[in-house]
Amino acid sequence: MDLLRNSYANDSDDEPEPVTENRLTSKTATPSLPSKRPYPEPEERQYKPTRKPNPPYSSYSDPQTSSSTIPITFPGRYVSKRERSLLASLSTAPPTQIQKPSVNSPTVLGSISDSQVPRHVLSKGSSFRTGMPSRMSVSLTGHTKAVTSIDWSTSHVHLLASAGLDGAVYVWNVWSSGEKKVRSFLHHNAPVKDVKWSKQGLSLLSCGYDCTSRLFDVERGVETQAFKEDQVVGVVKFHPDNANLFLSGGLKGSLRLWDIRSNKVVHEYVKDLGPILDVEFMPGGKRFVSSSDVSGRNISENAVIVWDVSREVPLSNQVYAEAYTCPCIKHHPRDSVFIAQSHGNYTAIFSANPPFKLNKYKRYEGHWVAGFPIKCNFSPDGETLVSGSSDGFIYVFGYKSTELIKKLKAYEHPCVDVAYHPVLPNVIACCSWDGQVSVFE
Repeated sequence: MDLLRNSYANDSDDEPEPVTENRLTSKTATPSLPSKRPYPEPEERQYKPTRKPNPPYSSYSDPQTSSSTIPITFPGRYVSKRERSLLASLSTAPPTQIQKPSVNSPTVLGSISDSQVPRHVLSKGSSFRTGMPSRMSVSLTGHTKAVTSIDWSTSHVHLLASAGLDGAVYVWNVWSSGEKKVRSFLHHNAPVKDVKWSKQGLSLLSCGYDCTSRLFDVERGVETQAFKEDQVVGVVKFHPDNANLFLSGGLKGSLRLWDIRSNKVVHEYVKDLGPILDVEFMPGGKRFVSSSDVSGRNISENAVIVWDVSREVPLSNQVYAEAYTCPCIKHHPRDSVFIAQSHGNYTAIFSANPPFKLNKYKRYEGHWVAGFPIKCNFSPDGETLVSGSSDGFIYVFGYKSTELIKKLKAYEHPCVDVAYHPVLPNVIACCSWDGQVSVFE
């Protein structure tokens, strides 16, 4: 009993009162011995277990007074006088309001849903499908400088992506009755050269003069990855059979195959090349074609090269012997041929089988390139070829006959890129050197 009485007589168990500055000065001025707490009466005595430090998860930090941490009480735990006073003050204080992050983001501008797309766009008649585009149906404004690339989504066919020299990458809900510019990615701090949709999901890949390729999640409106290089990246292309791989080409002549999962280069293709203008995978993804600028080197045999993807070696020499650069390479969707847009104001045809010979008897001509990065594209069925032109027109050629079928006036400035809709062959999107994006039906 005496031992218990001595232990309870010790006042070290009770937490001391907080010492303020006034109290400290008063104690210094008039020192006095602290008075001991009187022994408790026998009926007030109760067993007190040894106090242990509170676990980290049982503490609460007051957002208004971050310097004081208040333990959360639970049944059976001893509560000191200071804790009781603090808890009493908190119970009378108004509850703290937690500020939630704003749902509105500068990247997300509208809905990417196809619920507002007109029914006649989603369900076309057979006669309408085979018709040729004749008029501009949609005009999309937003870019302040030249638009360098456009691309339709193959999984969400109402979405169109565009990239421009103003450093912006936009996603358009083309036939929406509300806001058409639904995503705005301004992550590049320099002009953007190319943009491509992934075949799996809502992923978008872009590249530009800031020496990076950037991957975006269009649904969430965020950038997911950035791939940094030591050169200006001028072109990107997803692997046709593996959405985790993409090919990039830059102004120093380097070609690199990237793995998105590891953010590393898995293959690099080295040759004395000029700036890479375009790349195109062949069906199967085991080969690809590259086009480079040879105007400053006077090496015409390196203008168009066919590469082996896994062995990292060129499979061709002197495929295109003329001293013109080719800003665009496209493979036919069905036949084993590919074409190259030439600065000689024509489009050359090549065999996709070794030795990749140039067809000397057929070419598509009549349009103008005149030093601009004019691009071309095949229709989904492969029956027609559409090309932009520096005179602002859209030229439509028959694939087999190479004859000019239709000529549409699109802009007063050069029409840089053209793209057939992946489902509707009568729908063509195009962009201009003055920042316009349009859809013809």
